[in-house]
Order: sequence, then C-alpha cells, then structure tokens
Amino acid sequence: MIDRLRIPEPWRRFGGTAWPFPLALLLLVASFLPALHNNGTQLGGMPDRPFDALAVVAIALQCLPLAVSRRWPLLCLVLVMLGFTVDQLQGYHSLAGTALPVALLNAGFRLERYRGATTLLLSLAYVPLALVLFRFGSGETPAGFVMFYIALVLAWVLGTWLRSVRAAEAERRRRVAEDTRTAERTRIARELHDVVTHHVTAMVVQAEAARYLTAAPDRLDQSLSAVTDTGRQAISDLRHLLDLLNPDHGAETATPMAGRILPLVEQTRRAGQPVEFVEEGTPADSAGSAGFVAHRVVQEALTNALKHAHGSPTSVEVHHGEEEITVEVGTDGPGTPAGAPAGSGRGLAGLRERVDALGGDFTAGRRADGGFAVRARIPVEGRP
Repeated sequence: MIDRLRIPEPWRRFGGTAWPFPLALLLLVASFLPALHNNGTQLGGMPDRPFDALAVVAIALQCLPLAVSRRWPLLCLVLVMLGFTVDQLQGYHSLAGTALPVALLNAGFRLERYRGATTLLLSLAYVPLALVLFRFGSGETPAGFVMFYIALVLAWVLGTWLRSVRAAEAERRRRVAEDTRTAERTRIARELHDVVTHHVTAMVVQAEAARYLTAAPDRLDQSLSAVTDTGRQAISDLRHLLDLLNPDHGAETATPMAGRILPLVEQTRRAGQPVEFVEEGTPADSAGSAGFVAHRVVQEALTNALKHAHGSPTSVEVHHGEEEITVEVGTDGPGTPAGAPAGSGRGLAGLRERVDALGGDFTAGRRADGGFAVRARIPVEGRP
C-alpha cells in the first residue's frame, strides 16, 4: 500500500535544500516586529513580558538553528526546544515559537539514527516544562498541556510519514530502473539472437556444403560466394541493430526489415534448403511492429529448419491483411542435422513474447506427418 503513495509537490519541496535559511531569516525578522510582540505560541499562561536581551537569545535559539536543520536535524531540534523553553518560561511568547513544530517535522523527516531514543528523551523533557509552567503560570489546564504535546507528536509523526513515503518512492524508482534495465538487456539479447543465429547458421551450412564441392569448382565458387554474401548481410544487420540501440538514433528506421522476407527465403535456398514461398497481399506501410515481428517469425523458423531439418522441403506462407498478418512456416520431415550449434530454446520463446505483446497468437510444434510448423497471427498495430 505504501509504495503507491506519492509525496504531494508542496511537501516534496520540504526535502529540498532551499527552504531552511529563508525560513529562519523570515521568523527571525518577524519575531522582532513590534506589532507581533507577544503574539506567538502561548503555553502555560505565563504573563506577557517585554522583550529584553534574554528575549533576543531565546528568539535566536529558536530561529537560527533552522538554517542548519538539514545537516544537523537533532542539534537543531535541541536548540529550538531550549529557546522555546526560555521563551515560554519568561513570557515572551514570540512568533519564533513557530520554529518548534517545524524542527520536529524536520527531525522526523531527516534523523537517521537514535530515533526511538530521541522520541523518548524529548517526551520526558516536556514533562518538567509542563509542570513548571502549570505551577507558576495561570490559565492553562492539564488538558491544554496534553493537547499541545499531541500537536508536537503529530508534527514528528508527519515528518516520519514523509520519510517513509520518500523511502518507498525511492525503492519504487529503483525497482522500475532495474526492471527497465532487465527488459532492455532481454530485448538486446533477443535481437542479437535473431540476427546472429540466422546468419551464422546459414554460413555454417554453406561452409559444410563447400567441403564436398572441391571437385566442382563452379559450385564451390557459388557456395563460397553465398557464405560471403551471408557474412556481409550479417554485418549489415548487426550495424543496423547497434544503430537502433543508440538513443540518438531516429525512430523512423526502427523496422527496416519488416518487408524483407523474400531475401530471407533466398538466403536459405542458397544454403541448400528447398523453400517454397507464397506471399499474399501487399505489406502495409503502416504495419509498424507487426511487419517487423512477421519478419522475425520467418527468420527464426527458417533458421530452425536449417538446423534441424536440413534438406527437407520447407514452405513459407505469408498473408498480409488489413487487420493482421498471418505467417506459417513448415517442414515436411525431420531432414538431417546441419552441424550447426544446438539452440538454446530462446528463439521460439522470444517469438511468442513478441507476438503476445501485439495481442496475437503463436504456436510451434510437430505436425502429424512428422514435420514441424510455426504459425503466427499478428494484429497490425496491436489491433485484435
């Protein structure tokens, strides 16, 4: 519950550094204005007394410590209480008495150590002050002393509450920052997985095939050219990904690969995978993240086909609708392993997260004929 609380803006400024000195100066000047003499806090009913040298000391003790209240909250509170005691016992009743609840509020907000002991000692110190004022003063009832004590306690409690809310807010901000960093690291890892795994898998498959083509120079040259082209494409995609991770990079190029499904198919074919490609409809310019996710689905599915079903007939079907993009990539059989490193399982899980984030549907699993199929329904711009 407390982590949902927010400090209102006026109270938020209380924790700043600008208020102590101006407030101390204001109270000091106001306390010496003749029109405000004997118009401050009155506890115990002591008769009013004209200001003298001791009044100057009492007022100074109550006002000036506020200037250092941020750095030394306990010292400030003790000095203010001492000045307030002199003020009330002598009957000055100066406006400087207003500094006491302020000092209590500040101490409750800033005091780091000995909070319980401070509360106990200050409460005990109030008892003899009340007894002396009750004995020598007039007009103050025991209930009045109790009410004044409760008012002081409320000032301390308010400062403590502000402290707890500030701590909760700082913890919330820390958690948000940590969650943001984690999400960003996950996103970067996912993007690197999608880009690197696809291109490296294709290069490994192409290089493995080139080992058996030494007797056919023309085909060997084509295979090595395919490896080179794949490597260049990997460098280009990695550069683009690093650009996207740059905070100063423009958002207008955030999804440049959204319509580049055919090059993925051609690259997979050059790696020796028979792929049948069917694309219906025209990719919308405003598809946004949906087009990008569709590209990633095809990319990961073809990468897995190369890894786990090399040489098996593969089909890619993409349908661009007004409301959604549907993608289906399937293999007809298990094929033969390509010799590429085993996957971590992150790819399909990442695809599911991407599609779910847009409100779509994603399935991946074995087909009845022994093949494997990946299907995705991706709403355009997150529309259902």
